[in-house]
Amino acid sequence: MHRPTLSGRRAVAVGAAAALTLLAGCSNSSGGNGGTASATPTLTGDCAPFQAYAGHSGTTVTMFASILSPESDALERSWAKFSSCTGIKISYVGSNDFESQLPVRVTGGNAPDLAIIPQPGLLAQMVKTGKVVKPPAQTVANESKWAPIWKSYGSVDGTFYAAPMSANMKSLVWYSPKAFAAAGYQVPTTWADLMALSDKIAKSGKNKPWCGGIGSGTATGWPATDWVEEVVLGKYGGDVYDQWISHQVKFSDPQIIDSMNVVQNWMHNPAWVNGGFGDVSSIASTTFQDAGTPILTGKCSMLQQASFYEAQWPKGTTVGPNGDIWAFKLPAVNPSIPTPVEGGGEFVAAFSSRPEVQAVQNYLSTSEWATSRIKQAPGWVSANQGVDPSIYTDPIDQLSAKYLTDPSATFRFDASDLMVAAIGSGQEWKSFTAWFAQNQSVQKTAADIDAAWPQ
Repeated sequence: MHRPTLSGRRAVAVGAAAALTLLAGCSNSSGGNGGTASATPTLTGDCAPFQAYAGHSGTTVTMFASILSPESDALERSWAKFSSCTGIKISYVGSNDFESQLPVRVTGGNAPDLAIIPQPGLLAQMVKTGKVVKPPAQTVANESKWAPIWKSYGSVDGTFYAAPMSANMKSLVWYSPKAFAAAGYQVPTTWADLMALSDKIAKSGKNKPWCGGIGSGTATGWPATDWVEEVVLGKYGGDVYDQWISHQVKFSDPQIIDSMNVVQNWMHNPAWVNGGFGDVSSIASTTFQDAGTPILTGKCSMLQQASFYEAQWPKGTTVGPNGDIWAFKLPAVNPSIPTPVEGGGEFVAAFSSRPEVQAVQNYLSTSEWATSRIKQAPGWVSANQGVDPSIYTDPIDQLSAKYLTDPSATFRFDASDLMVAAIGSGQEWKSFTAWFAQNQSVQKTAADIDAAWPQ
C-alpha cells in the first residue's frame, strides 16, 4: 500500500474525511425525500445505469483506508455519479496510520462500514475478530470477472470476505529518459547491467544512482520489504517465495539472508544512495512519497517503486518513454526466473450488512466502477477482466497491465501483505526501519523478525 496500497500506503497529504454532494444532476420519478425511500424510485436519464443500487437515498456509508490525497481525490470522483444518482453518501477517511488504527477501531466498537485493506494478512486478522461481514451475493457473482487467484487473496481459510478493488505492479524502476539520454546511459535489461550502471553513475561524481524513502507513518518500512521481496522472487523464484510467506523458509535461512545481502549491497551502499537527501540512514526518514523528487532535479537517477507512485510526481511532469519521467521493468536477479513480477492490491471488507453498505460493495466490485476509476487519474490499474484495455490511456498503466496480465510471468502478491499481520505489517516494518535508520546488521534484522513470528 502497502498501499500499498496504492498499497497501502499511498499518497501525500494528511487524510481527511470527505463527503460527496448528493442528488445533483440526477433525476428520478419519485423525487428526493431527504431520508431512506419507502419505495425504490425509478432512476432516469444518465442515472438509469444505477437503478440496481436505488432505494437508499439519504443514507451514509463510512469508508476507511490508507489512500491519501491526491490518490483519494480521484477515488472519490470515481463514485461521485453513483452517489449523486442513488443518494448514498460515501463519507471517506484516509489515514497514514490505517494499519494500526483499523484494528483499534474494530476492537473498540468503532469500525467503519467499509475498509479498503491492502494486506491479506491484515484482512485475516480482522476476520478473526468476528466483525467482518461476508459480501452480498451480487458482489460474489461479480468476482467472476477476476482471476481465481485474486479471489483467494480476499479469502480467509477458504471463505471469501473481501472483493478485489485494485492491482498494482511493484517491479518498476523510475528514471528520467532525458537525463539518461544526455549522459549516454542505456536502460538495463539484466541485474548485472543494472548494478554496472549504478556503479558507473556513482563514479561519474555527478549524482547518486539511487534515491529512496521508506517513511510512511505507522507503516514506515514497507518499501524496504518490497526491495527484499523483489530480490527473493527474482533470484529464488516462486516456490521459495511462497515458503517464505508461510515461514517454512525463515528470514534467517540462507536464501533470505542472501537476498537481504543483495539489498544491503544495493540500497545500503553509501556510494549509491541517497541522492538529494543524505546518507543511508536518511532513507528511513524520507517519506516514500518524496523519495523520487530528486530525479527531477538531477540529484539521483533511479527509484525502485510501484506503478502507483505515478500519482506522486508534481503536476505538469510528463510521464512517458520520452518524457520527464518513465519506468522500466526491474530485471530478475537470476536470469533463469521467467519475468518475475511482484504486485499488490486492495480489497474491500465490510463491517456492516446494512442495505446501503451492500449497495456500495456491489458497485465497487463491478467493471463499471473500475472503468470509472481508471478514467479519473493515471496510476491505477484493475485486474478486473471486464475492463476494456483500450481505456488505459496512461503509458505506465498500459505497461503495468501488460505485466500483470502476462500468463508467462512469475507473478506473486506482495509477501509482507500476505504474511501474518504481526509480521508483515508489524515486526518486519519495524526491523527493516532499524536496518536502515540504525545500520542494524542483516543477521540481527532477520533474527528479530523470526523471533516475533507467532507460534
